Amino acid sequence: MTALLAPLAALFERLRATVAERAAADPDALDPLRGLLLSPDAARVFAERGPLGVSSPDEFRPGPLRLPDDVAAGFALTPLDEAILLIAVAPDVDRRVEPLYGYLNDDVGRRRATVQLTLELLGLGPHLAEARARFHRSAPLRAGGLLTLEDDDRPLPGRSLRVPERVVAHLLGDDHTLDEELVGSARLVPVPSVPPVSTLVGLPSAGPLLVHVRAARADASDGADAAVDAITATGRPALIVRPEARLSSAVREARLRGAGLVVGPVVDDAARLVRQLAAAPPPPALFTYGPTGLDPAWAPDATVVTVEVPQPAPTVPAEFAPALAPYRLTPAQIDATLEAARVFAAIDRMPVADAHVQRAARQQSAPQLDRHVRRVPPAVGWNDLMLPDDRSAQLHELVVRARTRQQVLGGWRMRTGGGRGQGVVALFAGESGTGKTLAAEVVAGEIGLDLHVVDLASLVDKYVGETEKNLERVFTAADQADAVLLFDEADAVFGKRGGVRDARDRYANLESAYLLQRLESFGGIAVLTTNLRANVDEAFTRRFDLVVDFPFPDAEHRARLWWLALSGAPQADGLAEILPHLAAQFELAGGAIRSAAVTAAYLAAGRGTPVTAADALAGAEREYRKLGRLVPTPA
Repeated sequence: MTALLAPLAALFERLRATVAERAAADPDALDPLRGLLLSPDAARVFAERGPLGVSSPDEFRPGPLRLPDDVAAGFALTPLDEAILLIAVAPDVDRRVEPLYGYLNDDVGRRRATVQLTLELLGLGPHLAEARARFHRSAPLRAGGLLTLEDDDRPLPGRSLRVPERVVAHLLGDDHTLDEELVGSARLVPVPSVPPVSTLVGLPSAGPLLVHVRAARADASDGADAAVDAITATGRPALIVRPEARLSSAVREARLRGAGLVVGPVVDDAARLVRQLAAAPPPPALFTYGPTGLDPAWAPDATVVTVEVPQPAPTVPAEFAPALAPYRLTPAQIDATLEAARVFAAIDRMPVADAHVQRAARQQSAPQLDRHVRRVPPAVGWNDLMLPDDRSAQLHELVVRARTRQQVLGGWRMRTGGGRGQGVVALFAGESGTGKTLAAEVVAGEIGLDLHVVDLASLVDKYVGETEKNLERVFTAADQADAVLLFDEADAVFGKRGGVRDARDRYANLESAYLLQRLESFGGIAVLTTNLRANVDEAFTRRFDLVVDFPFPDAEHRARLWWLALSGAPQADGLAEILPHLAAQFELAGGAIRSAAVTAAYLAAGRGTPVTAADALAGAEREYRKLGRLVPTPA
C-alpha cells in the first residue's frame, strides 16, 4: 500500500492545480446547481476551450505518477498506461477524489475519471490517436483486465474508467485471497521450501507458449502434478484453475501474482478453451492438462505443444507400502490418505493399521459408477471358498498381479506397445453356483478394494451404438478410480462374433470389436464370469491375464460347503453326522447348498429350535425340485 500512496499524493497535487485553473475561468464555479444546469456563459467557455496537451504521447513524462514495478513489468505497461491506471484507481482508494472528478467532469453525477478528464490531467487530449489507442480493447490495460470502460453508449472521451476490485486489492498489497470470480474453482500452490525436480523446467518462456501435459492416469491428476512441479521448480507459485472458471480472471490473477497458470482437466470443448487461452496475454507460464492431446491448429498464433510425463512412483512409508500397492494414488492423495488413516485409527483408539489405510485410500479413489454398477463392500475371505489348491493358487496370483502391476508393467517396463494399459483382467468360468462371484468378492477384499458389479441390464441398449457408450462410461470411471469391476454373466456382452447375415450381426460384431480394444487399454482390475466358457469369443482369451475354471464340487467339498453354510446357526444333535450323507446323496453346487442351508435355518427359526437333520434334508430336497431334478430316495 505504501508504494501506492506516494503517486496518489502527486495525483492530488495535480487535481488541486487543475481544479484551481478550471475554477478561475469558470463563470459557474460558485453556482450550487453547477453540473446540473449549463448556463450560456459556461457554454461560451466550453466553446472557446481548444484542444489541450502536447503534440504527441511520446513527449509525455510521467513524473511521480508511477505504479509499483511488478504491475508495470507483469502487464507490459508504458509510463502512460501507469498514469492512466493511477487516475482510474484513485476513487477506489480515497473517496475525496470523487467530488473533484465530478467537478472536473462538469457533472456532479459522474464521479469517476473519464477518458477526456484522464488525458487532460496528463497534459494530453482525445484528439491524439496514440493517446486514444491506450484505451483500446487490445491495449495492455484492457487486454490484461486492469481497466474497464463504462457507458457504452457514449463517445470514447465521455466513457468512465473503472478498475476491478481484485486489481485495486493487489495495488494495495492484498494478495491473501483469490479473485472472487475464482473462489471454488481455483487454488494457489505456493513455492515449496524444497523446489521439486521437474523434467519440464527447460521449456522456453518467451513468446506465446501453451504446454499441454497428457496425463498417464485417466483422471489426469498426474498431469496437474507435473505442470505444478514444472512451475514451482522455477521459483514461481502455480495457480490451478478448472476449465469452467472465468479464464480471463484466471489469467489476470496469475499475472498479478507472477504465477504460472495450470488449467484442466481439459476434456470437453477443448478447442474453445485453447483458443481463449491463446488469445489472452500470456501469464509467466501457461499449462493445460488432460487425458488426451491438443490440436495446434486451434491456436495458430501461439505455440501449442503436447508432452507426456510418465507417472512417477510415489513415495510411500515402508510400513504402508503393501496396503497401498493396489491403489494408483498421486503423492498428494497419498498424503491425504495417511492423514485420514490416522483419524480413523484415533476413532478406533488403536494404532494405524492396514485396514485404516485402505479405508482412507478407497475414499480418495471412490469411483463415480453408481449409474451402471452396484457396490459390494467385501465381507468374505479365503475361508469362505472351497476350491482345489491349484484354483486357489490362481486366485492368489490374481491378487499379486493387482498389487504389483505398477512395478512390473510400469517400473520394469514389461508392458508392450499398442496403447495397452496397466489393467488386470481375469475370466472366471464354471457352472452356476460354483463360487465365481464369491471368489471375485474374496479377491477384491484381499486386494483392499470394493467390488463393483456391473448391471448389464442398464448397459445393453436397443439403439445402435448406445451399448458401447454405456460401456465406455463404466470403463472410464473405473480407470479413474481403484475398484474391482465384475461383469457377471459376461457372455451377454463378450459373446462370440459370427457371420454377417444382416445389419444386426454387423453391429453385434462392432460391439465385440470395441470391447476387444477397450480391454487392452483398460487400466483397472476387472473380473468376468460366465457359466459357458464356450460362449466367450476366443479373441478375448488373449486379453485375459488369468482364466480360472471353477469345477463342480465333489462329495468331499460339498460336505465342507454344507458345514460352512450352517456354521453360524444353532445345530441340533445329529446334524453334523448327516452332512456327509447329504453331500453324497445330493449333487448340488455351492450356491445351491447355501440356499438349502438358508431354507433349513428358516424352518428351524419358525419352530424356535436349532437346525435339525430333517431341516437340512428338507432344504436339499427343495433345491433339487427347484432344479427340476428327481429327489433321490433314501438308501
